[in-house]
Amino acid sequence: MEISLDGKVALVTGASRGIGKAIAASLAASGAKVMINSRKQESLEAARAEMTGEVEIFAANAGDADAGERAVLATIERFGQLDILVNNAATNPYYGRTLDVDDARYQKTFQVNLDAPVRWTQAAWKYAFEQHPGTVINVASVGGLRVEGVGLGVYNVTKAALIHLTRQLALELGPTRVVGIAPGLVDTDFAALLVENFGDSLAERMPLQRLGDPQDIANLAVFLASDLASWMTGETYVIDGGAGVLGSG
Repeated sequence: MEISLDGKVALVTGASRGIGKAIAASLAASGAKVMINSRKQESLEAARAEMTGEVEIFAANAGDADAGERAVLATIERFGQLDILVNNAATNPYYGRTLDVDDARYQKTFQVNLDAPVRWTQAAWKYAFEQHPGTVINVASVGGLRVEGVGLGVYNVTKAALIHLTRQLALELGPTRVVGIAPGLVDTDFAALLVENFGDSLAERMPLQRLGDPQDIANLAVFLASDLASWMTGETYVIDGGAGVLGSG
C-alpha cells in the first residue's frame, strides 16, 4: 500500500533524533512538507540533512509556554497551512520510586510530556484546525497503559494522562482527528538505559524477537496521518512487537 501525503503540511516536535526524526523523515518522504522542532538548532540542521523532501526547522524547547504558538505560526507562514501535528517531544529526567521524585524533575516531566501537547494542540486548533480540520498524533508509551515496575512511574503517569487527553480531545475537536501511538521499547538514545539493561532479555522473550526500530513507529504514524485513517480517532495504538502478551514490557 503506497501512502501519499502530497499537499499536506506537518509539524513534528522532538524531531532531531529517534522516533520523532523517523516520523518527520517518513512524512516528508511521503510527500508532506514538514517543520521539525527540537531544542537545538544544530541538531535540527543535522537531522534535516538526512531527510528528503521539503523540510524546515524551528528550534525551541517544546515545554516553553509560547513555543507551540510560535512554531505553528512559523509553519503556516512558511508553508501556508498546517494539517498534521505530531506531539512527540518527551523527557524523563528522573528514574526511581515515584514518591521519591523531587519537585523540579516532577514539574519538568509534566511540562514537556503533558503540558506541551496541550499547548501545541491549542495553537494548532486556533490557527489551523478550527477552520480546516486536521490530525493530531500524540506519541505516548505502553507504560501509560500498564505498570512496568519501579523506575519510570512519573514518566508513565504523564503518558497515561496523554492517552486520556487523546480521547478527550478527539471528542472535543472533531472532525479534527486525534490519535495516539503507544510504542514499546524502541532502540533509541532516549531509551538507552532500558535497552542496555533489559533489551536483550526482553527481545528474546518477545513473539517478534526484537526491539522496536524508530522506523516501525514512523510507519504507523504515516498511516494515521493519511486519509486512509480518516475514520480513526480517539484511540491510542500499541506497537510493541508483541511484548504486551508477556504481561509487561
